[in-house]
Amino acid sequence: MVRIQNDYVYSAFGLTISSELPLQELNSLDLPGDNIDVSIKLADFTETKVLLNQEKGFTVYRDEVAFEVPNTALFSIRNGSEIIVVPLKEFDKDRVRLYILGTCMGVLLMQKRILPLHGSAVAVDGKAYAIVGNSGAGKSTLASAFIQEGYKLISDDVIPVTFSQDNVPMIQPTYPQQKLWEESLASFGMDTGKYEPLFERETKYSIPVKDSFYNDSLPLAGIFELVKGTSESAEVRKADGLEGFRILHHHTFRGSLVQRLGLKKWHFECSSTILKSVPAFQLIRPVSRFTPYELVAKVVDSMRERDLNGQSRQAFN
Repeated sequence: MVRIQNDYVYSAFGLTISSELPLQELNSLDLPGDNIDVSIKLADFTETKVLLNQEKGFTVYRDEVAFEVPNTALFSIRNGSEIIVVPLKEFDKDRVRLYILGTCMGVLLMQKRILPLHGSAVAVDGKAYAIVGNSGAGKSTLASAFIQEGYKLISDDVIPVTFSQDNVPMIQPTYPQQKLWEESLASFGMDTGKYEPLFERETKYSIPVKDSFYNDSLPLAGIFELVKGTSESAEVRKADGLEGFRILHHHTFRGSLVQRLGLKKWHFECSSTILKSVPAFQLIRPVSRFTPYELVAKVVDSMRERDLNGQSRQAFN
């Protein structure tokens, strides 16, 4: 790991991150340079006054968002550039890392006007597909099936969406790790003994995917909302009109903070820009059987068919 003075330096979420805590999941930088986008610091109460008046859940005060994990740590995310961690009596680095790389980074991305979606993103044919859905829908399991089929992971849990100079939606890579439930590992024939369980989640595991990670940004080509269905067959449905806005709104990471941060207009404009060029779908999976590989084929086939139809229309015109 690279260190500048007393800090570790990493690349993740499309950002250069300096941290006083080691974040071994992230890619370290060989030549970090002087341009640090995010600083993660350990502090005490004197530096986090907003936390002293904390409400239940998130406290939002100007450009600062704060929350507490009881007995573990207080967290403060400021100005899209700082994450302050205040250790409490049962401070555990493994548990704290989960919150830094999840909730804290999701909030920080919004502060930086980078749209964080809740799901997984995979690289297929030089394009990125975002798989969003409610907790337990099977997003990471489906992403793992893409990996098993030879495709690569771009992000898991938090999907950072930026825009190019031409307003093309781009997915930024996060870090080469998945989180999978024991049931999913068993279905893939993977031995749980080879992986580390997440803190306090004995049946959910950290899965390194360094060799199957796409470490560069890609244009977003499709958004798939994974939902559970009652039918025995898997299905892809186009989400037209306002349904696309619902999908992006409902599956924004920590989306309950959008209004409190004064970002409703920004979020709507981001969603509008995305949906002008990126199709949204519902991907319906049966709950009675294991279907990730079938779903992979449906996603890839539907997008390739769409590309071919688009090329045919261009040739005709």
